Amino acid sequence: MKKAIIYIVTIIISIFIGSALMYAIIYYFPNTVIKTVNKVEKNVVVDENGISEGIANIYDSVVVVENYQRNTLAGIGSGFIYDASGYIMTNHHVVDNASEVKVILMSGETIDASIVGSDEYADIAVIKIDSKYITKVAKLGSSENTKVGDTVFTIGSPVSSDYKGTVTRGILSGKDRMVEVSITSNAHDWIMNVMQTDAAINPGNSGGPLCNINGEVIGVNSMKLVQSQIEGIGFAIPIEYALEYAKTIVSGEKIKRAYLGISMGDITSRYYLLRRGINLDSDVTSGVIVYDVETSGPAYNAKLQKGDVIVKIGNYDVKNVAELRYYLFKYKPNDTIKISVKRGSETLTLDITLGTSD
Repeated sequence: MKKAIIYIVTIIISIFIGSALMYAIIYYFPNTVIKTVNKVEKNVVVDENGISEGIANIYDSVVVVENYQRNTLAGIGSGFIYDASGYIMTNHHVVDNASEVKVILMSGETIDASIVGSDEYADIAVIKIDSKYITKVAKLGSSENTKVGDTVFTIGSPVSSDYKGTVTRGILSGKDRMVEVSITSNAHDWIMNVMQTDAAINPGNSGGPLCNINGEVIGVNSMKLVQSQIEGIGFAIPIEYALEYAKTIVSGEKIKRAYLGISMGDITSRYYLLRRGINLDSDVTSGVIVYDVETSGPAYNAKLQKGDVIVKIGNYDVKNVAELRYYLFKYKPNDTIKISVKRGSETLTLDITLGTSD
């Protein structure tokens, strides 16, 4: 019995001493306790920085671009002021066939713009407004220094000008994507090297900027894969590539590309080829068919013939028209390169001096 009493008394005394000691620490050293508690809270809080400052750095340089044909609004896109002289970068397809172009500023003011020039393969256009309307010029960044997974955002006018200045956010999902697009026909006949993002890009966003978290332009939004089963795949032209073409356009210099002097097509229907008088060897399943050869052109001088199948141009193997045109444009007019063709059951290598596109 005595042992139980001693045990209980010991517990009570220990609790009393512990409470008194804690009270004394709080009373005499309050800052120490507060700092310790705050330190623990700070370590467990997960905080994500917003991008509002980056958006503010470029927001007022973004515009709506309206394409008018025969005094009727035919389509809209986006663009951004990249030069204090009044130059605005956008997509070729945004202003294509326009008889008149208008620009809506973030302030809501609508002003006339002139088309300086454009290039359909690069999908880059430059338009110009009076510099007196400019309040902000976009800062250009570097797509080369970005990494997959970096935070990016877009600003544009999806659907209509009612939604001008819409910001969407995502990550850089991929770089150096080779995407086939249609330029001169309904079939894919060109390849674009683009960046991929999951930031929402909708009709009307074309031509707007893709920005890094600081609000620097790293790309020009160009297109989106639109299929019911695909979501979150948008593409942008790297800013270095876009700026190269914009400078040429502003300088007034004509953009010149290498030229073969042929009409060509992919291997599709054998029946269609027979109707054109072309009969391919059975083992030929890919390449680019020469439909016709322009008299006195580069291909004619190199002895290419109707029915030849181009399988290699310079250092690059080609499977279709899109690949051939993409690799052809890596060379310059007047370059002399080798082309490999299948003619019947033979494979021939021909030297060709490239011409210049009109």
